[in-house]
Amino acid sequence: MKGRVEKNDAPLPGVKCVVNSCHYYMQGDYCGAQKIEIQPRDAASTEETDCATFIKE
Repeated sequence: MKGRVEKNDAPLPGVKCVVNSCHYYMQGDYCGAQKIEIQPRDAASTEETDCATFIKE
């Protein structure tokens, strides 16, 4: 499966991801995406945010 951004062999520093159904998920709860995008721009709480980089495995 190909994602929106390149998938790295090493985790993205400082990013924890527990969504094991994501294409970029790496064992140990890491994110293997080259970069991530969080949306929407005008979010006011955690509940309103979304990882736009997510792609189902």
